Amino acid sequence: MIAHVVNPGTGSVKLACAAISPGDNPALPGQLRLSLERSEIPLRAEPDPAELLAALLEATANWPAPDAVVGRGGWLGAVAAGTYRVTPSLAAYAAEPGRDGLGAVLALRLGQARGVPAYVVDPQSVNELLPEARETGVPGVTREARFHALNARAVARRAAYEVGLRLQDARVVVAHLGATTSVTAFDRGRAVDTTGKGAGGGPLGAQQAGPLPAPALLRLAEGRPTHEVLAQLASGSGFLALTGSANLRDLEARAEEDPAVQAAASVLVHQVCKAVGEQCGALSARPDALALTGGVARWEAVVDRIERRLSWIAPVIVVPGELELEALAEGAGRVLLGLEAPREWTPPYAEAPT
Repeated sequence: MIAHVVNPGTGSVKLACAAISPGDNPALPGQLRLSLERSEIPLRAEPDPAELLAALLEATANWPAPDAVVGRGGWLGAVAAGTYRVTPSLAAYAAEPGRDGLGAVLALRLGQARGVPAYVVDPQSVNELLPEARETGVPGVTREARFHALNARAVARRAAYEVGLRLQDARVVVAHLGATTSVTAFDRGRAVDTTGKGAGGGPLGAQQAGPLPAPALLRLAEGRPTHEVLAQLASGSGFLALTGSANLRDLEARAEEDPAVQAAASVLVHQVCKAVGEQCGALSARPDALALTGGVARWEAVVDRIERRLSWIAPVIVVPGELELEALAEGAGRVLLGLEAPREWTPPYAEAPT
């Protein structure tokens, strides 16, 4: 099976031609064989979908004809994990301002041009948290399931395979460590709890603040616009604020001699280990595997320290970087190979982006 993969980012659209076939282990039918040919096209700040479609058609013209097109999903309301068929109504909803749904729009248009179905996989708004994980001690204040849904689930699936289990039979905690961080508990395929990411999210990251005491947060916010404080916590803190850099190669190079980098790395290790332990407590039994992913997972010295702190709990699987293109391709592949049925999205699923 062939899937064309479309993953818009901040400055470009990452593309892949994915050749997908069944794996060799009948006990793990979802463990597919995957081969990706990658490409990329630039993305303007305010892209014109018609121009982008023309660029996509040109960039993929010499690729094998696809059986499906798959794109990165946006904020489609509170939905279950899975692969969703992109319909005109889903694409129209995703295209509304603030929904980050360009991937769905492009997948539908490219699929229509090629005469094949279009899908999105594990949209950003996947929300399967346990009811008790959503509630707080303040009436009317609830927690949201904002985490690195696409990559975290793909990594959880891979970690389950590493210990000989299907994701739906495994308990896995995934720590996504990058500019922003999140730590998420998967209990037999369901993301039952998460630290979240960004301003109200998980451990310290390259640009993320990490947990703050409520009194300190109130002092930080005093007399300042809310959006300014949230931006500082999500993208102006962490290693960037503590060391002057969010570039992981730079930080790793400075780590031996720079006390500021050493101190920040120790904070990250400590907070990640605490957050993983917390998410283990959200599971119904001891985890089968722990997984570390994201850009920071390439920093070997930091990963080694985390592994030594956590390996007594469960095997630690390291998947550096992110698997978004692979996750999208595999989601489409499971549908194309008949391993999963596509999900149908129905509006309004009224959870709006903020």
